[in-house]
Formats: sequence, structure tokens, C-alpha cells
Amino acid sequence: MSKKIFVFALSAILLTLSFAAEAQQPTNIPRIGIVTAQPLSAVSARHEAFRQGLRELGYIEGKTIVIEHRSAEGKSDGLPALMAEIVRLNVDIIVSYGSTTTRAAKQATSTIPIVMAQDTDPIGNGFVASLARPGGNITGLSSLAADLSGKRLELLKEILPKLSRAAVFGTSTNPGNTQSLKETELAAGALGVKLQYLDILGPKDIETAFQAAGNGRADAVFVLRSPVLNSHRTQFTQLAVKSRLPATYPTSEFVEAGGLMVYGVNNTDLDRRAATYVDKILKGRTPADLPVEQPIKFEFIINLKAAKQIGLTIPPNVLVRADRVIR
Repeated sequence: MSKKIFVFALSAILLTLSFAAEAQQPTNIPRIGIVTAQPLSAVSARHEAFRQGLRELGYIEGKTIVIEHRSAEGKSDGLPALMAEIVRLNVDIIVSYGSTTTRAAKQATSTIPIVMAQDTDPIGNGFVASLARPGGNITGLSSLAADLSGKRLELLKEILPKLSRAAVFGTSTNPGNTQSLKETELAAGALGVKLQYLDILGPKDIETAFQAAGNGRADAVFVLRSPVLNSHRTQFTQLAVKSRLPATYPTSEFVEAGGLMVYGVNNTDLDRRAATYVDKILKGRTPADLPVEQPIKFEFIINLKAAKQIGLTIPPNVLVRADRVIR
């Protein structure tokens, strides 16, 4: 009997040790690196959309996937150091939220896969060889839509039939700014609208630019994509109201911060869809063979509160076409 007890006890000990050894084995949990130029508070909705996309694909943050998030807090010159830090962490994939961060990621690594959550012009910016076959370590989603600027200006003209001058706010150092400005100029020519381009390189330029727009007798404001303007969107929308200038914006964040209207790509949809690229790469696909997707969802949002503040009445035929109205 004692021999049987001894064998049973020995087996139990060996089994326990086996389980303990298995429990101590490190699990290879994929790590995703995200570096943003803007403050975390400015991209929280986008970051949550990406996480939602991962959850929909069955990933559980902290258990089956880890996200390393770093922010330059609005200071783009800090991106290279942060990106180098992410590379040193040996992440499996880097997700970039815009052209500025994609460029920093490209300069930091040529081997780690990079997924663009969105980019205004992936080919023009030199990130991919073509949309169909990117050819390198970068792929993802494009936010470029050929007629987007034209549509935005058309809507502004419908709201302001007498629109003849528009101040265009952009950041010349932002990748994609030149292409967006060209598209806006083409649309303005067709609509008979004269443009006044105002370059915003830092937050100190915003108020000065509004003064210049007033001196230039602008009837309205047309905002291009810009990390500087997005990071200071509350200040910008307040100055637009103070100047009593109707303004059209490229992303919904501006309207939610008090801006008048937006017609553009649905950013959160792009961020959510970026998770599908992460999933495909983790399952063995290579960025070089994953085509860059173009936007399929657009949104038209009108803020009636902002309209009331500047004494503007939105025509019913325009209002009825809005996807969302903020009252």
C-alpha cells in the first residue's frame, strides 16, 4: 500500500511541476507600436476605433495583443526619437495615423511592417510604389479622394451663394498639403472663387492668419488637413466664430469642437479598418502584397450651433443631405 501511495504522490508532484513549467513558458503575444504626432487626447476617438477593429477580429488587448502607444504631444520634431524607441521595443507592426508619422516610421525601419491608418497621398509621398502593389514594408489605407476638395467647396458655395473669396488654411510642411491645395485651386477655378492661402506652421500663426483673412476680405474659410490645426482645433473654431467666418473642415473632430461643417472621409472607419491589415500581417501576409485601400465612407456634418453663432442660415436643401446635424 505504501508503495502505491509513494508512486501516486510522485506522479502528482511531477504533474504539478509540469503544469508549473508550462505556466512559466513565455507566450509570444504580438506587439503593435503606435506613435502619434498629436496629443493622446486629440486622437482618443481614432485610437478607440482601431481597438474596436481589433476586438471585432477577436483580439483581447493585454492577453492576445499588446499596444505600445507613444505621443509627440503636438511636437513633430519629437517623432524620430519616439519612433526609434518603438523600433527598439521590437514590435511586430507599426500603425501610423498620418503622413508625418508614416514618414518617421519609414525612416526608422525598413523591415518592420508599417500599416497606414490613413494617408492623403501614399504614392506621391513615396510610401508605396502603387496602390495595387505597395512593394515595400508599408501598406494600409488612403484618405485620398480625387473630388473631395471640389465637393467641399461646392457645399460651401451652396450655403453661401455669394461666395467669391475663401481663405485656405494649411501647413506647407505637411505631406499631402501641396496635392490638396492643387485640388482646391482647380475646384475654386470652376466655381469662380478666389483663394488666399495662409500657411500655419505653428499655433502662433493661427490668430495672425485670421487677421490676414479679414484683411483679404475672405467670405469663408477652407481648412486643409494639418496636424497643427487639428491639435489646436478648439482655438481655431472659436476664432472662426469670433471672425464670423463660415468654415468647412476636413474631419469631424473640428465640428465636434464647435466648427460649422465637414465633408470628408470617415476617419474612424479608416482607423477601424486598419485593424484588418494588422490581422492579415500577423497571419503571414506581407505589406508588399497587400493593396492600399481607398476610402469608401464619407460624412457630411453640420453644426447648427456654430451657424447660429455667426448668424448663418443653412438652406433646407443642404441640411437635409447631412448625415448628422448638431443642434
